[in-house]
Amino acid sequence: MPSPKPKIAVHKFSSCDGCQLAFLNLGEDLLRLAELVDIVHFAEAGAVAAEAAADIAFVEGSVTTRDEIERIQAIRANSKYLVTIGACATAGGLQALRNGVANAAEWVAAVYAAPEYIKSLPTSSAIAQHVPVDLELWGCPVTSRQVLAAVRDLLFGVQPLNPADSVCMECKRRGNVCVMVAKGEACMGPVTRTGCGALCPSFGRDCYACFGPSEQTNTAALGKRFEGLGLLPQQIAQRFLFINNAAEPFAAAGRTWLEKSHE
Repeated sequence: MPSPKPKIAVHKFSSCDGCQLAFLNLGEDLLRLAELVDIVHFAEAGAVAAEAAADIAFVEGSVTTRDEIERIQAIRANSKYLVTIGACATAGGLQALRNGVANAAEWVAAVYAAPEYIKSLPTSSAIAQHVPVDLELWGCPVTSRQVLAAVRDLLFGVQPLNPADSVCMECKRRGNVCVMVAKGEACMGPVTRTGCGALCPSFGRDCYACFGPSEQTNTAALGKRFEGLGLLPQQIAQRFLFINNAAEPFAAAGRTWLEKSHE
């Protein structure tokens, strides 16, 4: 009797669905993957069984409601491996911009005619703040290569390779001209992990840190460089407090420059 296929689930929390497209964009490779594993839950692709047990559970999106706290705990209990995909799941995402700087209740009351029906939490938090996570795949969005490699490595018992060197290193490998040196662009590449293939610098524009902080981040030096390029403290803070605004050390750097903007 043949061994049962490994089971994979893809769950969505508060997000834009962009990281789930990394699976759908696999095209024919997704069909081949479906022959090797059972995709037990993936609402965007048709399979709906949110409570099904899985060998690997991929989670997109941040936790922004009390119901999501309960849901992620149930997913963790039903999964051998839990993998977060994308900026929202790994660092709270763009929606984490409200953390600590906004009165969420006042905003909801100002926007909605019946705010009592809005159940969002005052903060947006990463999945790892609520349950143990086995692997974090950074990106906004993640790439098809990342998710396919994670499936292969985890099912074969191999420690997944999760590069954390900077986008600058990727630019060197690709022979890109540095946009900060050559064009004076406020590029976040020196403190951002690679994974995108240095996509933006390859087209002559600055990196805006969609893959989160790299392994070694000298945000103080980069902030000073941005200041030398003519950016005001508020503008420098905005560079750090963007897609991965809740990820340290971006959050700390952003706060530092915000304080300077009020001096």
